[in-house]
Amino acid sequence: MVKLYGRDLITTQDWSLEEIHEALRIAKELKKLSRMGKPWPDILRKKTFFMVFYASSTRTRAAFESAMTYLGGHAAYIDVSTTRLKAGEATKDVAKMYEAYGDGIGVRILDEIIDFKYGEGNKVVREYAEASKKPVINMADDMFHPTQGIGDIMTVQEKLGELKGKKFTVMWAYSSRLRGPCSIQEEILIATRLGMDVVLAHPPGFEIDPKILEWARENARESGGSFEVVNDYKEGLRGANVVFPRSWVTWGLMQVGASAFSRERELEIHNKYRDWMLTQQLVDDLMERGAIVTHVLPVFRGEEATDEVMDGPNSVIYEQAENNLYSKAAVLALTMSENPGI
Repeated sequence: MVKLYGRDLITTQDWSLEEIHEALRIAKELKKLSRMGKPWPDILRKKTFFMVFYASSTRTRAAFESAMTYLGGHAAYIDVSTTRLKAGEATKDVAKMYEAYGDGIGVRILDEIIDFKYGEGNKVVREYAEASKKPVINMADDMFHPTQGIGDIMTVQEKLGELKGKKFTVMWAYSSRLRGPCSIQEEILIATRLGMDVVLAHPPGFEIDPKILEWARENARESGGSFEVVNDYKEGLRGANVVFPRSWVTWGLMQVGASAFSRERELEIHNKYRDWMLTQQLVDDLMERGAIVTHVLPVFRGEEATDEVMDGPNSVIYEQAENNLYSKAAVLALTMSENPGI
């Protein structure tokens, strides 16, 4: 039996395949209860999950709050601007206090908050995890977004069935705004672990963490899937069953931060690849019949993809967002309850 009580979740790469499958199973059971109009078991009754938000959120906060409520517990939203952290209080001291006051801690820190400097947000999440004896859940940092990855792969499973042998293309897409790579890295990791043929398509200069690439290749070898990187989006889309079109900043900027690299210089590089936008014609002409288009949201419409794609028959973005409620609830149930019983 899978036992994850008290465990942290920094990235899905830290959990075994059996543990990931158990999270997916519970997420699907909770969705089934919702579809039947039945209440969820109140297995987190009188438990508190402290959500520490350094960075803003539309879906992640709402999904975690709803998940705790439906499971009988309480989610406390902590905006760090209202704490003493910015006044110099040590992260470990805050972690120890929330450990004492509650039953789990979530941390979200990425992008502008860390000036897009790669690794800085993940370092903070790991500081909480090291200090707290209660489970720490990564609600998105500059490297990983594990509960998003679980919810997204759940959606892909629902739509495609057996994942082995299915092609999943993670496509860099143009944007006039800066964004980090946490979601695309998490998607690559979980998809390669589940045996998919994953293709990362991006222009030169938009490479991701070499360690993530190494893990993805190792995952693919172990799962019987495959992993490759291409610099031609049409090649990446050809024969794909799933595409995730999303922007992220250059590896050069991530090494020094946006202030040192300069946003203007970064956007000049982005502007060279304005044609990297997913259109319905690309979906129809290059992808497999019945292919799906995913996105973690927010999607930059008219840049990353057209409205026709995102509102069209191939898009699953709203179902995907809903499934992220169930994936977050599953993670909370597994890490904060000694006996989830779902």
